[in-house]
Amino acid sequence: MFIHSVYFWLKPGISSADEQTFLRGVESLTRIRTVRHGWCGKPAATDRPVIDRTCSYSLVVSFDYEAGHDAYQVQPIHDAFRKLHDLWTEVRIYDVLTP
Repeated sequence: MFIHSVYFWLKPGISSADEQTFLRGVESLTRIRTVRHGWCGKPAATDRPVIDRTCSYSLVVSFDYEAGHDAYQVQPIHDAFRKLHDLWTEVRIYDVLTP
């Protein structure tokens, strides 16, 4: 299993319409053919010193194999979403390969 976790910090003061555009775009990524499971949302309200809740939204998608992730990266849906990059100030990505 290959897990792709992406954390977004949206630009301060973006309009509600722009935030909805971002949400539609990020949710579309969960419907790419090679995605086995996909979730997106805001940070949970958990409160412990080790938890970083500073991002605006996160996306977590899983693939059966790394090849599925590689195919996801070049999908037109993914390319279209990347064009929304003006809506965020920062993005961090963590990829995990499970045994």
